[in-house]
Amino acid sequence: MKREALVSWARGKVLLVRNRYLVLVDLLTLSLVIYFAFVLRLESLVLGQYTQTVLYFTLSSVIIKIFIFFIIGGYSRYWIFTGMSELLLILKGTVLGVSLAAAAIWGGAALLDFPAPPRSIPMIDLGLTCAALATPRLGLRWLHTIMNEELGAVPLQRVLIVGAGEAGWLVLKEIRKNPQLGLHTVGFVDDDPVKKGLNVNGVRILGTVEELPKLVEEQRVGQVLVTIPSATAAEMRRIVNVCRKSQVEVLTLPGMYEMLAGNVQIQRFRPVQVEDLLSREPVQTDVSQVRQIVNGKRVLITGAGGSIGSELCRQVAQCGPAELLLLGHGENSIFYILHELRDRFPALAVEPLIADTRDEARIHQIFVSYRPEIVFHAAAHKHVPLMEANPIEAVSNNVGGTWNVLRAAEESGCSHFVMISTDKAVNPTSIMGATKRVAEHLVQQAAYRTGRCFVAVRFGNVLGSRGSVVPYFEKQIEAGGPVTVTHPDVKRYFMTIPEAVQLVLQAAALGESGELFVLDMGEPVRIVDLARDMIRLSGREDVDIKFIGLRPGEKLFEELFLEDESYRRTRHEKVFVSRNGRGPARLLSEQVEQLLVLARQGDAAGIYRAIRVVVPEFQPAFMEQGVKG
Repeated sequence: MKREALVSWARGKVLLVRNRYLVLVDLLTLSLVIYFAFVLRLESLVLGQYTQTVLYFTLSSVIIKIFIFFIIGGYSRYWIFTGMSELLLILKGTVLGVSLAAAAIWGGAALLDFPAPPRSIPMIDLGLTCAALATPRLGLRWLHTIMNEELGAVPLQRVLIVGAGEAGWLVLKEIRKNPQLGLHTVGFVDDDPVKKGLNVNGVRILGTVEELPKLVEEQRVGQVLVTIPSATAAEMRRIVNVCRKSQVEVLTLPGMYEMLAGNVQIQRFRPVQVEDLLSREPVQTDVSQVRQIVNGKRVLITGAGGSIGSELCRQVAQCGPAELLLLGHGENSIFYILHELRDRFPALAVEPLIADTRDEARIHQIFVSYRPEIVFHAAAHKHVPLMEANPIEAVSNNVGGTWNVLRAAEESGCSHFVMISTDKAVNPTSIMGATKRVAEHLVQQAAYRTGRCFVAVRFGNVLGSRGSVVPYFEKQIEAGGPVTVTHPDVKRYFMTIPEAVQLVLQAAALGESGELFVLDMGEPVRIVDLARDMIRLSGREDVDIKFIGLRPGEKLFEELFLEDESYRRTRHEKVFVSRNGRGPARLLSEQVEQLLVLARQGDAAGIYRAIRVVVPEFQPAFMEQGVKG
């Protein structure tokens, strides 16, 4: 304990060393530099005829060098974290100081008539000055590191770093700088055969990814850190599968966008997630156009407390709206997103609005009072089996709520309206999908009537959204299984929450009037493969998969477009747009009104008959006679 206390005291003293103390050290050492430069050149301790020269040279040199070092910021650095930039700063200050001091002494020799120094003196001075400035600063760094290691003498977790690039080097630096993390880097792994056997800051590159199981065993590794921010999903899958053989924990860095300015921190490492294993690369969209549209405008988001709605709020808030209106039916979810936004964006005007979109009078009153210019309509019922059991709710919310918001937006002069739809609206077999198809028709009708930017976006399944398959599988895995999958061949299109929100924002920027936007989500993913990946990532090899059969309203695969819808890529290559197909019926308003009357009457069977008039491609998965109210 006494030794630890002594080390802790000494470390505290090292941390208290400030630049004013380094100025005093520099005054002393730089005063000796010129003398020793002459001693080395003359090979004698006696200066002879150069005594006066040395005195003048020492005085001018010390003043000039310290002044230069002060000007370039050499006395405003925290030297216990000395790195390459600090060493370059020392070199820069040395070259400038020596050059100006040499010019001053030769000029002085001519004016004051004392012997000019030998021409080799500035070169010797350069080396000695550099050493005099660097030695105490590197010494502080060394003492700080040693004392941290003494204080952080805890059992170390042995880690391998995958990726011997810049990110891997930054992570190694971070581990060494923070011994309290309890990590010890035993080596690097990199698939570039040229790098094998080389060293990165003294740590050897031991082999390739395929050699990981052998290296984990030989080096007694407990953790593998993947430091390849640009790794594709296929590469991540390969690394995870290889590490799985050794039952070693795999952590990964976030994307490159979170590593700006080399700000890599060990705390940012996280377990590999299922999003990392998607069979395609995440889509990134340019939201600069969105900023131009949203900046300074009043923006209303319905369903603002939901998974998609709340992320929309966060991203819209970054675009500088004049006012952000959070509309939702659940007070708790609105409460949380409201306070998050007020904490993160204190200058932003944020207004919580508790309302049900089915309440026509309330929605009208909100639009009259706040006059939103841009509306993102995310409020909806989305769970297929639940809506199959509650078709009246599906119609009143997804159809009635959308119609109320649309009409209010139209009457108040709203310029942009983006509604979130679903791939289940294409050739629907569920009441949820059918109601979303009706909502698409309503948006198109309003767009044709007004000529404004009223558009819809079709989502696939959103990974990690509230009530989606991933959190559901996670709970089943935590409970020990089984993981229930409806059918071995069922496939779905997947997108992440950031991708979903970017698609909505991009639709606002790209839309003109009446279009449908869809993200290029690559190939659909088999749900059973998703389940296997999640079980593998959890490390629970004992969890089984159980097939339970398709639920009411579900089908084996989803489609993105109807047969009569032609589509093309927008100027963003990963976003499709369609603006044709069978548009809304001429009598759509009357048909929708009748549909809502049936919902108010509780006539579920009548709803199925009426909705097929509006959406003739709707093929219910079971007979109307079996439908309950």
